[in-house]
Amino acid sequence: MSQSLATVAYLGAAILFILSLGGLSNPETSRRGNLFGMVGMALAVLATVFGPRVGAGGIAWIVIALVIGGGIGLYAAKVVKMTQMPELVALMHSLVGLAACLVGFASYVDTSIQLEGAEKIIHEVEIYVGILIGAVTFSGSLVAFGKLNGRIGGKPLLLPGRHWLNLVALLVVIWLGRMFLNAHDVQAGMLPLVVMTVIALLFGVHMVMAIGGADMPVVVSMLNSYSGWAAAATGFMLSNDLLIVTGALVGSSGAILSYIMCQAMNRNFISVIAGGFGSGAPTKKSGDAAAAEPQGEVTPISAAETAELLREAKSVIIVPGYGMAVAQAQHTVNEIVRTLRDKGVEVRFAIHPVAGRMPGHMNVLLAEAKVPYDIVMEMDEINEDFPDTDVAMVIGANDIVNPAAQDDPTSPIAGMPVLEVWKAKTSIVMKRSMASGYAGVDNPLFYKENNRMLFGDAKKMLDEVLGALKG
Repeated sequence: MSQSLATVAYLGAAILFILSLGGLSNPETSRRGNLFGMVGMALAVLATVFGPRVGAGGIAWIVIALVIGGGIGLYAAKVVKMTQMPELVALMHSLVGLAACLVGFASYVDTSIQLEGAEKIIHEVEIYVGILIGAVTFSGSLVAFGKLNGRIGGKPLLLPGRHWLNLVALLVVIWLGRMFLNAHDVQAGMLPLVVMTVIALLFGVHMVMAIGGADMPVVVSMLNSYSGWAAAATGFMLSNDLLIVTGALVGSSGAILSYIMCQAMNRNFISVIAGGFGSGAPTKKSGDAAAAEPQGEVTPISAAETAELLREAKSVIIVPGYGMAVAQAQHTVNEIVRTLRDKGVEVRFAIHPVAGRMPGHMNVLLAEAKVPYDIVMEMDEINEDFPDTDVAMVIGANDIVNPAAQDDPTSPIAGMPVLEVWKAKTSIVMKRSMASGYAGVDNPLFYKENNRMLFGDAKKMLDEVLGALKG
């Protein structure tokens, strides 16, 4: 394949990637968006393998790598459950960061001796920045993977003077960068490059360890952005225009998504990086704060009573959360929705932007269960409808329906936009226990007079509700 033909193929792949992002912005066009992305990636891989920069002897090694990587991907696609998608995404981000680091070191050893003057300096800046971003992405994504699958606790690790530690690390990285650029040969430049990589790896661990469980959806989108910039840096190192364009697309879209997620939680990006939100355990209060704690008793409800309330309702709003994902209850939920709609009940879903453990987590689960797209509503579209709703049913969600966000200015989630389920005629919260959510704060919703608590495994209880509805 000639250079001109490869360039045209790269341009076509870049256009397909842009169309893919556009398709993924809406559930109804997401399948088409995925198809555009797959075709674009296949075109990019073919143009690279058969392009002028890969010799005949290198194709065999690339094919072997493609077979191994493709086999691992196919295996993961078959065995990974939908509830495990957040940690899988984090793991994939780590691989992008690792690739950026390996390509950076290989590029430095292979090409730096061939360059001189300004060209050499620019290339080495690309290498240094690419490895820096890649190392932070790699280690940070691995910690995020551990937090998402429960191997690492959700409580933030807040070291004394952590901001000063970060500042010192940044200054050392800048000083090492100066040493790296002034090195006279590869051997002299390797030491500052390796030391910087170690500092970047430690920074990635420190950064994500300081972030609490409640902020993990933002962390996932943030790491997605980092992985994009790492890919773009790799493109600069390899002089690959498609990698630069694709990395910039992923990096910028991830940054925009992070901003949207922070808005949905009434937080700014710096406060997320600073950590401290989502400790995973309620904080003890004293004095006036303790007096403001929720008072009273919860009112339990049975599955049969829940079915009766749903049967008599004219309007129902369902709020899914991570508990629904853990219990794999989305298919039963869809059966309940179909049964209620057949009886003339209006049923809709209310999706909070940070429900679950990654952006769009609930939308993916509901789409898997074939819930109609037109009844899945975003928070801003449906929040004002709760006062006219007979039953609001919360399945495994906590912080996103906590009225303390509006009523308690001292709450850690004060100001966070929430779904106002307590304004419905009756709210039903499904939980295994009275445990707090990721933010580690109590939920006054549980004690309200119009609220009912349906305790137990979501799948088991919903099966009982479905049986009662059909009985």
